[in-house]
Amino acid sequence: LEDLQDAFDFCYKVHYLPGEDRTRDPQYAQQVQALQAKLQTLDRQRREMLAQMQQLLGRSETLQDFLLQELGAWQERQQRACLGAPMDTHLRPLETWFTELGQGLFQLLQLLRALEDLRQKVTYERDPLKAEMPLLEQRLRELLTYLLKSAFVVEQQPSMPNACKRPLVLRTASKFSARARLLVRLHDRNHRMEAKIYVDRDPPKIKGFRKFNILTSSSKTLLAGDSPQDGLVCDFQYLTLKEQKDSRSGKGSKGIGEGPLAVTEELHLITFTLAYAYCGLELELETSTLPFVVISNNNHLSSAWASILWFNMLSNNPKDQQFFSKPPPAPWPRLAEVLSWQFESMAERGLSQDHLLMLAEKLFG
Repeated sequence: LEDLQDAFDFCYKVHYLPGEDRTRDPQYAQQVQALQAKLQTLDRQRREMLAQMQQLLGRSETLQDFLLQELGAWQERQQRACLGAPMDTHLRPLETWFTELGQGLFQLLQLLRALEDLRQKVTYERDPLKAEMPLLEQRLRELLTYLLKSAFVVEQQPSMPNACKRPLVLRTASKFSARARLLVRLHDRNHRMEAKIYVDRDPPKIKGFRKFNILTSSSKTLLAGDSPQDGLVCDFQYLTLKEQKDSRSGKGSKGIGEGPLAVTEELHLITFTLAYAYCGLELELETSTLPFVVISNNNHLSSAWASILWFNMLSNNPKDQQFFSKPPPAPWPRLAEVLSWQFESMAERGLSQDHLLMLAEKLFG
């Protein structure tokens, strides 16, 4: 396309002299005719290229829909794995697919910029680049933005090192870790990518809902030298939580911690944000953990773990921090499955039908 354009531009500057009356010159008429043919070829090529790009964007949208289905299935597997189910939660295949789609879309963006440079040099009436490129670029940027925002996920849910296969239950003043990953493994090495974490960025409006501070550093820079095999990971380790004391709760008063929800039914979220930049596209990406329970005493551990089981069994909304305001009952087949996962995670074998029948009789008579 660039060669065609340069040939047309050269002939235009050499042969076409506007303002001169050379209509009777047969050679000039031939030159103008040849020039017109070159312009028609150039116009056709531009239209064909734009049509191919539209087609590629359509295919990319279809592919992205498939990827989001795969990502949703992975998130369900991760949620079940937190409850002890034997699930494969490796992200490498998803990371490969997301990265390749991202690469393709960023290449299209660079191609659009190259086309814009060509348009700046040569344009004409009814130039398809002038008419179609702004909409094409907008569609491409929207697709890239959606892909990148979907690709930022929590790879490891908050858990304490000695959690005994029970993540999502944290104790104040005890260390815990959490990790997020960007599945599109492309980044600008000259741009400092900073990741930050927040506890309850948008807290629910529940009276007495406890607030926590992260004592250790809550921001981290992703280094450009990270090996491509490691991917783009925000790994926060050795974090600790401390409850904010409310100044209004004086001595002898019940204090702000006395809300309508029990401590073990109060659900908290950690949000990761990442300042992302690549090929001129700058975004703030955000992802949240599954809700977790914060306790200050080991006596609450069993009750807190029951809350985590109940929420992950029954909630359709992973950000529903008010779930226990009206907790739904669990159907026995669902609870039986989760109890079997629990036994399997601890004892390497699940519960048989006889075991489950015995438990059901104890629970329901």
